[in-house]
Amino acid sequence: MAEENRVVLIGGHGKVALLAAPKLVERGYAVDSMIRNAEHAAEVEAAGANPVVLDIESSDIDQLADAFKGASAVVFSAGAGGGNEQRTRAVDFEGAVRSMKAAQQAGVKRYVMVSYSRALVDVDTLDPQDSFYTYAKAKHDADAFLRETELDYTILGPGVLTQQPASKRVVLADQEGNLSGEPAQGEAPNTSRENVAEVITHVLANNAARRATVNFYDGGMPIVEAIV
Repeated sequence: MAEENRVVLIGGHGKVALLAAPKLVERGYAVDSMIRNAEHAAEVEAAGANPVVLDIESSDIDQLADAFKGASAVVFSAGAGGGNEQRTRAVDFEGAVRSMKAAQQAGVKRYVMVSYSRALVDVDTLDPQDSFYTYAKAKHDADAFLRETELDYTILGPGVLTQQPASKRVVLADQEGNLSGEPAQGEAPNTSRENVAEVITHVLANNAARRATVNFYDGGMPIVEAIV
């Protein structure tokens, strides 16, 4: 464990990160939230985090390593938001990989990636012309790179994100995002963003799901029992 229980949230102004920050603070962590727009600093501070203006898209490995130095964990919860293929690749894959390399350079072993439940398989089933393909490919490739590192990683795969309050209860899905071996019909089931924030906090505070991928949806099992 690093000297300080400090977590760096990449994508600190994102909906999941803003929900995760106060939960981490409540569990005794200091939280640095990386943002690219200084105008978002007040919202980050209101969530209990320390805003760090550093753009994941343009920052290099050394800059990121400096920001990570002394932290106990890095959480990647950034995203380009879709719509721009070049930017999606730049943030969701290239930026993610730089952050992994920077974590290793800074000596931070624990790394949590917020991915999505079908990241492993969508690249094999989607038409490359599909508007979602670039995002699916970026997340797939970032997850694959992470699994090959020596980082103490956890990859989180929620379903369709909602604004529902946290139930603190989930159901686990298989590596393809399916429940009980049955392929999902249409879109994957829902996962509330606040439940994602709860899971981030749980895996860090309890050192759970190390070097594992956890696909999950809103369900009936308490998070602390479902994810060990």
